[in-house]
Amino acid sequence: MKIINDYPIINKKVLLRSDLNVPVKNGIIADKTRIQAIKKTINYLIKNNNKIFLLSHFGRPKGQFNNNFSLKFLCPTLEDCFSINKIHFAPSLDIHTINKINLIMKKKEICLLENIRFYSEEENNDLDFAKNLASCFDVYVNDAFSVSHRNHVSITGITNFLPSVAGLSLSNEVNNLNKLLINPNKPIAAIIGGSKVSTKLSLFNNLIDLFDTIIVGGAMANTFLLAKGFNIGKSLVEKNFVKEANNILENSNNSNCKLILPIDVICADNLSNPKNINLVEVNKIKKNQIALDIGKDTIKIIQTHLKDFKMILWNGPLGAYETKPFDEGTNAIINIFKQLSLNQDIVIAAGGGDTVAAIKETKTENCFSYISNAGGAFLEWLEGKESPGIKALKENVIF
Repeated sequence: MKIINDYPIINKKVLLRSDLNVPVKNGIIADKTRIQAIKKTINYLIKNNNKIFLLSHFGRPKGQFNNNFSLKFLCPTLEDCFSINKIHFAPSLDIHTINKINLIMKKKEICLLENIRFYSEEENNDLDFAKNLASCFDVYVNDAFSVSHRNHVSITGITNFLPSVAGLSLSNEVNNLNKLLINPNKPIAAIIGGSKVSTKLSLFNNLIDLFDTIIVGGAMANTFLLAKGFNIGKSLVEKNFVKEANNILENSNNSNCKLILPIDVICADNLSNPKNINLVEVNKIKKNQIALDIGKDTIKIIQTHLKDFKMILWNGPLGAYETKPFDEGTNAIINIFKQLSLNQDIVIAAGGGDTVAAIKETKTENCFSYISNAGGAFLEWLEGKESPGIKALKENVIF
């Protein structure tokens, strides 16, 4: 895969695919991480006298112009984050509009292009549309690993018509993931949480062959407990995936991968109005109760196991962490990571939307060697699937 700093990109019109699909609450950007992620690439391109055209999606406008999903509101934030006096804005992806702005732009300046998902051609990967768009630029840079699992114009289609390289943020994501999956420092463990086994079957099946231990938490643990014959009361469970859970348990044994399930849980009558909160062993869950978090003995087991590993991957909360007191298990694991991070020889990686949210809520980002903000692309890579966007960069032969 070609990396941006391996090639002389100087005095060019650069199309930079970024992920500016930032969370917005009450008109205010709640998290600027995705903007900050491309700052190194931006600075590199500015240093080399390029004109930079930022391309991104925002929300789900379904291929139609919709002011509610316009990217124009980001201009002041981008000016502040990149220390730029002015961000140009292109209200459409029409060639004449882009070329007109290019004429008034100076080197080292940035133009934000309008939401590419206003065009149905984007998600259809229309190559005529891609060729038309590419004609306005000299080089394409993909710095949006989080959407590189999409086979869209702005990810794969455009690479057919422009010299294409990876940005510094994307290459950092790929390098860190490969450290976990290709010749990792052993022993290596994974903590997998979340609600559904069905969404992580491929993840389990891939990690079982690569990891020494997998610790399971969250509601998905209920399906494994049911598969082992435990009564789980009214807990969230995927009964249709009990067979798959059994297969994972069997495959883990065959692959010498230890799979650890909760031995005790925090239960309540319901989540919306928690009452009768009880800590019980997994063989004593009451028929009318719901398992909502891991228990103290399970936390102790996890703590005992994790201290022996050189690399640890975390994906998914271990309970209904959005609702107190069922955030205690997830927070306890974060505190374990906090202690482990004092040992510089341990690599601790994390990813997934809820996982990252929990880390940010506890302000413990510095305790992790690597945090991925890529969501779906992060999971697909862990499943052993090469992202279409990465493949497209590898296959680009125009440079």
